[in-house]
Amino acid sequence: MHPSVHAKAAPEKAAVIMCNSGVTVSYKDLDERSNQVAHLFRSLGVKASERVALMMENNARYHEISWGAQRSGLHFVCISTQLTATEAAYLIQDSGAKVLIISNTLAVIAEALVPLVTNVTLLMANGTIKSYDSFEAARDKQPRTPIADESSGHYLLYSSGTTGRQKGVQRKLGQGPIDEPDVFTLLQRDLYDMGPESVYLCPGPLYHAAPLGFSLSVHRLGGTVVVMEKFDAEAALMALEKYNITDAQFVPTHFIRMLKLPESIRKAYDRPRLKCVIHAAAPCPIPVKQAMIDWWGPMIYEYYAGSEGNGMTMITSAEWLTHKGSVGKPIFGKVHICDDAGHEVPPRTEGTIYFEGGLPIIYHNDPQKTADAYNRMGWSTIGDVGWVDEDGYLYLTDRKHFMIITGGVNVYPQEVENLLVTHPKVADVAVIGAPDSDFGERVVAVVQPMNWEDAGETLRNELLVFARASLSSIKTPKQIDFRKDLPRNAIGKLVKRLLRDEYWKGAAPSAS
Repeated sequence: MHPSVHAKAAPEKAAVIMCNSGVTVSYKDLDERSNQVAHLFRSLGVKASERVALMMENNARYHEISWGAQRSGLHFVCISTQLTATEAAYLIQDSGAKVLIISNTLAVIAEALVPLVTNVTLLMANGTIKSYDSFEAARDKQPRTPIADESSGHYLLYSSGTTGRQKGVQRKLGQGPIDEPDVFTLLQRDLYDMGPESVYLCPGPLYHAAPLGFSLSVHRLGGTVVVMEKFDAEAALMALEKYNITDAQFVPTHFIRMLKLPESIRKAYDRPRLKCVIHAAAPCPIPVKQAMIDWWGPMIYEYYAGSEGNGMTMITSAEWLTHKGSVGKPIFGKVHICDDAGHEVPPRTEGTIYFEGGLPIIYHNDPQKTADAYNRMGWSTIGDVGWVDEDGYLYLTDRKHFMIITGGVNVYPQEVENLLVTHPKVADVAVIGAPDSDFGERVVAVVQPMNWEDAGETLRNELLVFARASLSSIKTPKQIDFRKDLPRNAIGKLVKRLLRDEYWKGAAPSAS
């Protein structure tokens, strides 16, 4: 299971199609270019098990670089294009990446990165600026045949760290050949019936776990990946018809935006081959999911999992209709719900979600966070809270560490809090997620000023400017409110749940 195998069997078949432009990469091109990328990494001194980074929007180069890193046994760090230069530099340096490949569309950030990173070879795709060499020119000097020491690599994606800084979720690299199937490819084949005839629509950014992971698995299976340069509700419906999409993956925000289209537009496009629609990344409001099943039929599948890969649940439309709100039963790992003392609790009792028997959790450069993910039974958790019913179906009732999920993207409040509290006019701050009809949640900062007289629009604007200077737009608060005091308990710990409950009380996300 590898694109190199399909390149021999069907060299001219489309491996990647860019949705808007129609630019197509055949399996032959994908195989040869990924070979060149592998040779390029070796020529730059990058050895198996080391790291490279890529920071690009969805484009036709993304998969050839990913597969080039995979077949040369590397960890490839996929960096969000929404990060600031400071945030991206942290990921590059923390991961120990030896090479950065960045897109020319990010030239401003690329220029700002130059003084922030050391011992990193800088390459730029689709154009160049000072301090960066052309990725394409460097690639094209390399052979199109495989490197001599091929081995299986894997992506390294970043999650939250114990101090608010993101931490890399590291997978153990495979010891077998590059075409050895991985567990998630087998799950896609067996659960969703994906294979060589699949045409998969990828509407999300490839630097996220699900869009990248699913598209790589489709390539292992010999299917075609149609990549949206950027999500647009009508364009997604158009793509389902134009490219005869068989499988697609969305987040709840995508569902909401498609449901809000005028009925005339929703009815203007057909879905001639669509058989499987998968969603995850954030809890989906029950009315939204019901509306999608009513619209597209019982082809909606939901799964729950983390980038850590320690476990996974899945639920079909038929199951969901009798267990509304559930994220399903475990298909990878066994679920345990435990109380704060570590004891397993009965059905319908909330607790921390643990998995037994999944992949091991390894956080790069953070042995303490790795150790904290396990309990005395050896079960692992990513910190989410939920419960199971008598039938074994899992329900989520809270976010891990009050993580905010806005438009399917994770935002970790502590990083925002750590910045805002350094402002001289801020005495205390709490950052929470509040209900948002479009994005699911929005980032809200509740600020206790040093002087209550400062509370108002002037300070609010000052704090927004302060935040934007260091945070990406997705992390910058969309709302700043003021309080004379924040709720803290006797030992000084912020009782954030009290604040969050105020903002969510009576809130019911709607698809209308």
